[in-house]
Amino acid sequence: MLGIERHALKIVWTVFLFALIAAVVYQVRHTLMIFALALFFSHLLGPVVAFFERTVPARVPRVAILVLVYIALVVVIVLTLISVGSRIGEQAASLLTRLPELTHQQDPLGRLPLPAWLEFARPKLAELLKERLGDLEYQVLPLLSSAGVQIISGIGNVLSTILIPILSFFFLKDGAAIRRTIVESFAPSNQAVVNEIFMDLNLLLAQYIRALVMLAISTFLFYTGFLSIASVPYAILLAGIAAIFEFIPVVGPLTASAVILLVAAFTGYPHILWIVAFLGIYRIFQDYVLNPHLMSSGVEIHPLLVLFGVLAGEQIGGVPGMFFSVPVIAALRVLYVRLRRQRRAVA
Repeated sequence: MLGIERHALKIVWTVFLFALIAAVVYQVRHTLMIFALALFFSHLLGPVVAFFERTVPARVPRVAILVLVYIALVVVIVLTLISVGSRIGEQAASLLTRLPELTHQQDPLGRLPLPAWLEFARPKLAELLKERLGDLEYQVLPLLSSAGVQIISGIGNVLSTILIPILSFFFLKDGAAIRRTIVESFAPSNQAVVNEIFMDLNLLLAQYIRALVMLAISTFLFYTGFLSIASVPYAILLAGIAAIFEFIPVVGPLTASAVILLVAAFTGYPHILWIVAFLGIYRIFQDYVLNPHLMSSGVEIHPLLVLFGVLAGEQIGGVPGMFFSVPVIAALRVLYVRLRRQRRAVA
């Protein structure tokens, strides 16, 4: 037909379909993000709901158990976030009022002892710190000063805040039925591998989101404890920043550590080396003890691929893109491994 080979036409058609799907996904990315957050939220609440389903008498309808437990958990989570968010917001607002004074200091490192081999670089370091503190003033702290509202609003508007719990409720209620319907839509010869892919993805998401939440909670508790005992200014605020940035792989913890050291240096805290030592020890504990225990074998991705995904995700979707980069890469890996095993089994 028109001198075009049939095989080449199929390739062009396949490329066109993939490009069309990618364009549609990009256009509806906000909606997809809401559904993805709802799916993550349902995986977070899933074990608690399952526990109550096992302990409550069988004559009680499953939907009634789900509704009561779900509402109670959502209320507890929301109240906790409001309480912590309000304290973070207060400290962020307080720091905002001091930033003009701090940025106009002639030598913000004047009370910070430096090694002799670094003393010559003190003016350059002070100027660099002033620039970074300006970024903190105009980008990070205005968001955190209203953290009590921003945390609840999730991705920026009231409609999304309402939709995420509702959608996650339906995922919990009808997730198994949805999976069966999708699996049964495939040919009988492919249903087994499709079901295995769904089971792997379910395990992956469950381990990943629960691990992230536990890492964020442990980071907030450890940082709050140490910074409060060490009398570091704005301890709750800095611990909150560290906990929030735990949701961004690799780049997030490094950014949080830089912010903590920056604020401590500019507020004249005299024991910066204590903070550096704590950050190093906690990072080793988290990377080699806590993180492997929580993640188990669910997310097996090379650190270089994680870093690439985070940076590429930031360019595509900003902070949400950085957050979703790791589960997307891990899900693609699951699909690749399962389909390769299927092809080998058929061969």
